[in-house]
Amino acid sequence: MTKKKQKLELTWVGKENRPRLEPRILREISEKSYHAAARVSEDDIFDNMLIHGDNLLALKALEADFSGKVRCVYIDPPFNTQQAFDHYDDGLEHSTWLALMRDRLELLHRLLSSDGTIFIHIDDHELAYLTVVADEIFGRENRVNTVTFKQGAATGHKSINPGLVTTSNYILIYAKDKNSWMPNRVFSEKGDRDKRYTRFIENIDEPFSDWRFCTLLSAFAAHKGLPAKGLKKAVGDSYESELAEFVIQNAEAVIRQARPDYKAVSAAARAMIDKSVSRPDEVLFLKREGFSDMYFIAGERLLFYADKLKKIDGKNVAGEPLTTIWDDLLSNNLHNEGGVKFPKGKKPEALIKRCLELATNRHDIVLDSFAGSGTTGAVAHKMGRRWIMAELRDQVDTHVLPRLQSVIDGNDTSGVSKTVGWKGGGGFRYFELAPSLLEKDKWGREVISKDYDPAMLAQAMCKLEGYRYEPSPDVWWQQGQSTETDFLYVTTQTLGLKELSDLSAEVGEGKSLLVLCGAWRGDETQFPNLTLRKIPNHIRAKCEWGHDDYSLNVANLPQPEPEQGEPQGALFAEEDDL
Repeated sequence: MTKKKQKLELTWVGKENRPRLEPRILREISEKSYHAAARVSEDDIFDNMLIHGDNLLALKALEADFSGKVRCVYIDPPFNTQQAFDHYDDGLEHSTWLALMRDRLELLHRLLSSDGTIFIHIDDHELAYLTVVADEIFGRENRVNTVTFKQGAATGHKSINPGLVTTSNYILIYAKDKNSWMPNRVFSEKGDRDKRYTRFIENIDEPFSDWRFCTLLSAFAAHKGLPAKGLKKAVGDSYESELAEFVIQNAEAVIRQARPDYKAVSAAARAMIDKSVSRPDEVLFLKREGFSDMYFIAGERLLFYADKLKKIDGKNVAGEPLTTIWDDLLSNNLHNEGGVKFPKGKKPEALIKRCLELATNRHDIVLDSFAGSGTTGAVAHKMGRRWIMAELRDQVDTHVLPRLQSVIDGNDTSGVSKTVGWKGGGGFRYFELAPSLLEKDKWGREVISKDYDPAMLAQAMCKLEGYRYEPSPDVWWQQGQSTETDFLYVTTQTLGLKELSDLSAEVGEGKSLLVLCGAWRGDETQFPNLTLRKIPNHIRAKCEWGHDDYSLNVANLPQPEPEQGEPQGALFAEEDDL
């Protein structure tokens, strides 16, 4: 007997239950779509998408057109903080939250391109559980890093309570396929000047054999026109900042000496070291192909501060390769970014910028299915990326819409606008999820919704049957297409024998047509190039109809039995939505 193959996985109550999602169509609300009054540049992007509706249904709606096309996903789902679950069993809490995340992550995985990246922002309540679930979906081998993001300081009311003060969140980073993943090289600014660099070349523009050396302090004093003795006191409180700026401005002349690892360097470098030891008062030079040139004095190498500088946000600063500790992105003006208030939920634009710098290039598609206040779309727009955002709640109109309009008009000077040189331009299209295709009539039967006109019905049936909605301007029965020879046609009418015969003749040999109609008369086997299906009977069992909200609505969870004498009022002051 063959043993069933086992796998390491996280289990929870109801894990086997999966929603049977209806692939809704998207309806553009043209009065809410927005674009700049004029082109700002030839690089302006106008086909961005803002979707108002349940994010799980929105992801399903995007699946047919965007599978394998999204380069980067950033999501900041509501954290499962237990505050809304005080009256429920811990197993139910974790199970509900994990199932909702699993369903969304599976769709996001399908939407990502093979070289795509997903950033999942989370706190420590569900970090461990979410990591195991994400490992199942993306593959443990595709987990790139877990970043610690410092999002606050140990001040205020948090510092009063005993125990540890929480000042960080986490960002799980996964590649769709690590073998295809090609992140950009990103640097972060080092906060303090490297004080090991204490020497200065007074005549850096002259030949190296004539260089004269002095201390950094004396060079700075000469720059200030002050004596070196007592310089710090004379300059005052700005001494360190002015000295750091002097070092940056003269980085090619600021140096330190370091003894190379003699065994680790090349034979040519070893020979130069030996030569330098024997001639300690001379500067010796070693030219290297494909590497930085080397200078030696007294057997030691000269290291230049200029080699430490990186251009970050348009400025030359001392930089280091990006690590997994992001503690340099705190914003003192976060509440004003984007011109919208979103207490405790808004993320710094600099954080999204860093994620996009690491994982995307211009014109790549960026997706955020928990739009919140619209930070991801705002930053992606300013950085020349295409973006898609989805949001269920009303803040899509009260927060996201005005924020993006301000970005497009060039009025938003907050966040990363200055560092990326944002001047405005571009646009987006505003969509809502169409209502469910089937609704119940007064007898409880599922019938095609009255909200669907013929074009919407054809588009919806294409999604359900896996066809591209491409109505031909010349051939009336070509409403959808799956291959060069396979087409789809939809009508709610009953087709008679003559109509079927005429249709079959028009389709001709070498092509096939899926006909979805209210009914037909005659023997369908007479028409081998036609496949006939009755609607809505054909689609009734395909998915869940009339389900508009798959978010976590605590008010709808099963309530526990009240204890003796306990009042049976509402358990929660508000809903906690995912």
